[in-house]
Amino acid sequence: SAGRRDAGDGLVTFWRQVYEVARKDLLVESRTAEVALMTAPFGAAALILIPLAIGTDAPLLSQLGPGLYWIVVLLFGMLVILRKSAVDGQAQRDLVRLLGIEPAAAFAGATAATSALVLFFEVALGPILIALYNPELRGWPWLFVILPLVAIGMGLLGTIASGVTTSIGTRTSLTPLLIVPLSLPLLMGATQALEGLRLGRGIVPWLILLFAVDLALAVSGVLAARPLEEAVT
Repeated sequence: SAGRRDAGDGLVTFWRQVYEVARKDLLVESRTAEVALMTAPFGAAALILIPLAIGTDAPLLSQLGPGLYWIVVLLFGMLVILRKSAVDGQAQRDLVRLLGIEPAAAFAGATAATSALVLFFEVALGPILIALYNPELRGWPWLFVILPLVAIGMGLLGTIASGVTTSIGTRTSLTPLLIVPLSLPLLMGATQALEGLRLGRGIVPWLILLFAVDLALAVSGVLAARPLEEAVT
């Protein structure tokens, strides 16, 4: 009975740490508002300018819109991830260690905060996509699954890449070189899922791909959290 209580208390403590780390990161964002005031407007501008470059052919824009949307999410989503890398300096990392926060909890909390910001960015671009590209999405309720899966995947990628670049002492400018190749399965799964919705086809295989990528990244990140922290120290 005592062992079960200790395990239960440890689990509660772990999730409490996850909550506090995520809360810290979101509070920083609420004060700077970089995603809301800088990243989201630039992403919206990119979606607005693309039709000027390829013309105003409505059927073509409707067909290309979902793919262009995910490319903008990927490229400008990296700015959200890089913001997190720049904010977490050595002093912040030392404070986290002094507070006794588990590396896995710190990883999960940072991922949760970054994923929430990426999801906000995705939702903010949605009205621009609908207004300018008029995509044909028959099964639009599936977006409530697709958008979070992509946001979580990007949050996981960003947190892992940030930890790797920090542990080897490189600049955060190398983070995109790690994120872009690994994000290709997310880009393919999300694009094909929206294409399937447009054509009225099944999208379950693409959802499974997105979930599998998220699961693999989550397991890898949790297992690598402590070695990466020790490498920094």
